[in-house]
Amino acid sequence: MEAHYLIFDADDTLWENNIYFEAAFDQFCEYLAHSCMGAAEVRRILDEIEIVNSQLHGYGSRSFGRNLTACFERLTERDISEADLATVTDFAHAILDRPIELLSGVEETLAALSGRHTLTLFTKGDPDEQRSKIERSGLADFFEHTVIVREKNASAYLQLATEREFDLDRTWMIGNSPKSDINPALSVGLSAVYVPHPRTWKLEHEEVPESHPRLLCIDRISELTRYF
Repeated sequence: MEAHYLIFDADDTLWENNIYFEAAFDQFCEYLAHSCMGAAEVRRILDEIEIVNSQLHGYGSRSFGRNLTACFERLTERDISEADLATVTDFAHAILDRPIELLSGVEETLAALSGRHTLTLFTKGDPDEQRSKIERSGLADFFEHTVIVREKNASAYLQLATEREFDLDRTWMIGNSPKSDINPALSVGLSAVYVPHPRTWKLEHEEVPESHPRLLCIDRISELTRYF
């Protein structure tokens, strides 16, 4: 079998992530206790805030805390106290203490693939937070390279491939996010494996090509060993 360069996303591809943010959001809505806005309406406001703030502050639990605070300040119907702000921030910061829950089949699949191919971990977010998750996951030794960037877009993929001298014809991006994993990788000539996660963050949603010669869609990560 020909050796390939396999680039893996981390959050919601290798381990659970967004479920913890959703749980924090549910806590936030309960604490906000808005008299007429339901969770969907509150989520719409928070999405607007996150779209703007992600360009300024990036991603991760600390940025999420900042976004929840801004949302609370905009929507609350009561006077705001320092205790309120601390409570809202804690909903997000508690995510930092969540255990790393590997998705089914991840460890066995990486163990099999790392013996045949060059594996790279490519993730975005707060560098300290992402490094902590990687260390606690127990997966670091499967990867020859680990790269943490502010944003995973076309230029980031091209820079990664250029710096590592990857042969684009043998390079695959593997992830759950159409916006950050699949579409930008395809746009610069990489191939991609789309592994959907049912709880992928809404702001990572995009359409993926219905048919593309360099796109493979699978249901679970363990299926990778059939192809690589």
